[in-house]
Parts: sequence; C-alpha cells; structure tokens
Amino acid sequence: MRLAGAIFDLDGTLADTLPACYAAFRAACDKLGGPRYTDAEIRALFGPSEEGMVQRAMPDCWRDALTVLLDEYRRHLAFCPRVFPPVASALEELRRWRVPLALVTGKGPQTTAMSLSHFGLDGTFDHVETGSPSGVVKAAAIARVVAAWGVAPVEVVYVGDAVADMQAAEQAGVLGVAAAWAPSAIEAELAATRPHALFTDAGAFQAWLTGRARASRAIR
Repeated sequence: MRLAGAIFDLDGTLADTLPACYAAFRAACDKLGGPRYTDAEIRALFGPSEEGMVQRAMPDCWRDALTVLLDEYRRHLAFCPRVFPPVASALEELRRWRVPLALVTGKGPQTTAMSLSHFGLDGTFDHVETGSPSGVVKAAAIARVVAAWGVAPVEVVYVGDAVADMQAAEQAGVLGVAAAWAPSAIEAELAATRPHALFTDAGAFQAWLTGRARASRAIR
C-alpha cells in the first residue's frame, strides 16, 4: 500500500483528552441547570461539535453553557497527559518524510485550537477540519482533505478511536485505522466495523504506519 497521506482524529486518538471533554460538558450542565449525564451518555452525544451538543442539551441558555464549557475545557486540558508518545513519534517521522498530514475532528474550532496549542501540535497538520453544530460531518471533511491533496482515497488512512470514525472513513473511501489504545476505546465495537487495521498498542501502530511510509518513499 502506498501511503499518500495520513489523517487523524483528536480525542482518544492523539491524546487521552476525553476526561477533559466529559468534565467540561458536565460542568456546563451543572452550572446552567442542565441534565446530569454519565461519561457514557456524554459520549453518546458526540457527533455535533460542542456548540451543537449544548444547543441540544440546554437550548434556552446554550450560549452561556458554551462559555462555561470552553473555560472548563481549558482548565481541565492543563491536566491532560501529553500526546501518546508512539503517536507523537509517528507524526514526527511522517513530517520528516513529507507525508501529508491532516486533522479531522468533531470538536469545535475553539477546543481544537486549545488542544493543538496545549500539545505543541500547532503547524503539525497541513489541514485542520473541525466539527459542525449541525451534526457529524467527518466523511465530507475527509473527502475535502483528500481532494486538496490530489491523491487517491485508497492511499490515505484515517486514524480514529470511535465507530463513527471508521464509518466516516468508509464513506469517504479512505482506509480506516482503528485506534484502540486509549482507555476509553472499545475494541470489540471497533473490530465490528471491519477496519483496514486495528491497534490496541500505539507502539505497534507507529511501527506499522512508519513502515508503510518508508515503503512509499522507496517507490516514489
């Protein structure tokens, strides 16, 4: 397989940021009198960006809720561990070999910018596509990135930790790579989507991806 580009999800794929997402959303609900959610229930709301999530949960005060959520996300993000080290190494190697990189996330623009800055990833990705308040738009975002690169979709991987990520990859015609190395990942659910590849160990993923990058460079 020639590797013409690699696209990554953010939460649970690059770093274990989901605890910060849950805490921020729950704090917004608590402070604005919204519903009380478990972590699993909050994750089930993912699809739209944070703006869309608070609009659905607290339609009468969603702007205030979003302000609280952003403040709380910034505060909790400070305690998030760094990018998974093997993933950070893979990104560095791919940049060195000039493999195009992109980020496609369901997060809104503000939390995405906070996250990239916190993890020192500003400038790492050639394209950054964020989510929409209206709902899931990852497949269209992946397709836009591939079109901008001018490469064949089957030569591009999309790395994500959720079933919706693998579904978006299939819809966009790229190769879905399931990231099951975060504590929040559910391996069985990801495996059921029949991804191109699935990894429970980020080190194994790094070896696999960089091996394909080296092979691609050799045949150029």
